[in-house]
Amino acid sequence: MPLRDAQIQELHIRDFSIADPTAKADHRGTYLAFTDENSEGSRHLRDLAASGTSYVHLLPAFDLGTVPEKKSDRTTPACDLKVYAPDSAEQQACVTAAAAKDAYNWGYDPLHYTVPEGSYATDPEGTRRTVEFRRMVQALNGDGLRTVMDVVYNHTVAAGQSDKSVLDRIVPGYYQRLQADGSVATSTCCANTAPENAMMGKLVVDSVVTWAKQYKVDGFRFDLMGHHPKANILAVRKALDALTVAKDGVDGKSIVLYGEGWNFGEVADDARFVQATQKNMAGTGVATFSDRARDAVRGGGPFDEDPGVQGFASGLYTDPNTSPANGTPAEQKARLLHYQDLIKVGLTGNLADYRFTDTSGRTVKGSEVDYNGAPAGYAAAPGDALAYADAHDNESLYDALAFKLPAGTPPADRARMQVLAMATATLSQGPSLSQAGSDLLRSKSLDRNSFDSGDWFNAIHWDCRDGNGFGRGLPPAADNKSKWPYAKPLLANPSLTVGCAQIDASSASYQDLQKIRTTEPAFSLTTTDRVQEALSFPLSGPDETPGVLTMRLGDLLVVLNATPATTSQKVTALAGTPYSLHPLQATGSDPVVKTSTYDPASGTFTVPARTVAIFKTR
Repeated sequence: MPLRDAQIQELHIRDFSIADPTAKADHRGTYLAFTDENSEGSRHLRDLAASGTSYVHLLPAFDLGTVPEKKSDRTTPACDLKVYAPDSAEQQACVTAAAAKDAYNWGYDPLHYTVPEGSYATDPEGTRRTVEFRRMVQALNGDGLRTVMDVVYNHTVAAGQSDKSVLDRIVPGYYQRLQADGSVATSTCCANTAPENAMMGKLVVDSVVTWAKQYKVDGFRFDLMGHHPKANILAVRKALDALTVAKDGVDGKSIVLYGEGWNFGEVADDARFVQATQKNMAGTGVATFSDRARDAVRGGGPFDEDPGVQGFASGLYTDPNTSPANGTPAEQKARLLHYQDLIKVGLTGNLADYRFTDTSGRTVKGSEVDYNGAPAGYAAAPGDALAYADAHDNESLYDALAFKLPAGTPPADRARMQVLAMATATLSQGPSLSQAGSDLLRSKSLDRNSFDSGDWFNAIHWDCRDGNGFGRGLPPAADNKSKWPYAKPLLANPSLTVGCAQIDASSASYQDLQKIRTTEPAFSLTTTDRVQEALSFPLSGPDETPGVLTMRLGDLLVVLNATPATTSQKVTALAGTPYSLHPLQATGSDPVVKTSTYDPASGTFTVPARTVAIFKTR
């Protein structure tokens, strides 16, 4: 499968099973939980695979520096977390007190790059971590899923003479990147490595090849890839491409690569080497995460002081909240229309040279649409950019919408907006990723940085009767206290509590859309020219409806109605063309989308509020 067709679920190994009572007790939180075929989690992954999910992206599973590997060395919260109110500060205080030595961390703290993490093994001693990691990969393959590893070669957990310093104690000052004064650079939050140095670059290549050959890993996601030289990532690609089934037991050319192409720190703007950033990796076959449509869909950015800044899928202008940060109605409308242009670029696969009419009426290329002073479109072909609406970083999608949608938004409407937001990534050209559990409205109780927030805030609840994780207390103070005044009234608000009706409906609707995405060839175009020919936005321009996007794609017509009212989109040029609702929606799970209609006499598509409808010519 080419990278441009990848549909990816991002998953933390412990989150997957630690709260799943249907997983074997001694497997919960470990690699072997993926071998429990009858657990709720495994069944849900198979359902996703059947609908088109192709990869499970595992958060770091190499040897971590912060989690005690032996159960006897770990602590647990010393209180009954279930007794406190949904908006209480007690839960986070209790979890935080145990955090330094509990079993939880995201794992972006590398100790040994090419050894499986011991805390995920049933016994960290001996060979079990190696065998059980391989059994996990084998089980995922058996469920129809490939495995991506999240790798973190850009920094180490420690440097110098620390007990947890490895590379710097072997050759001091070589493997770590140094500043002009001789200190180790820490722009990545930890002690940066120097993959521009020959042997650190070789370590990266050799490590990735080992995971591919010995553990049969099918892909790699590079954390903070912009801190690597482009040449280093291309060396990884070349080394993988040389692997063959006959010689190495693996087809290296089929292994996918993508990463965070952010541009910052001491290496920013190619200061030390040509970086593996978004713009530099275009055309290489290595994808980068695209934040353009993500921000337009959610609204604002991940570091806004006021989390109530709205976007396309959170009610900007069409369903305003009370936050003064959104500005006047006129300002909201202008920003929403610009967001719609950003989402259009995202739907093309973030293509730099794709030409379309923007909401001001100008003919522009994707690269001419502004994203915070940078080009929105930077990709040379579909597959260069990876679309997503949420990931482990920042608030989960449900929590972002909780901050942004009007507080009184009913649970059913929250679920519909969740599906619509996810659809902007799922229905784009190129690969897309979602955080595991997002189709189930997963919440982390408004935690924006849950890397060390324990099982209480992070565990996935596969059974809808256990809720979605919302209302488990105020999130940990270290990264969230400034947002507590916004969070407290929301956590106590019953309108934000969802149940099985909303959770099941959201997941089923998402799976219907993913089936369409992965079975319709029009979503898998290979070049900019083919996208230019097949994909258009027929109603884009100064008269475009705020909060509604209409996309024509081959024999499909897609309407994303993010407004709280039914919309009618008249495409005069299509009058007389025999469209009907896509069969997978017409016979699918969502009764609301089934009320969508098409009038062939006028070319008018009518779609209910907060709905993604896909029509197909007969």
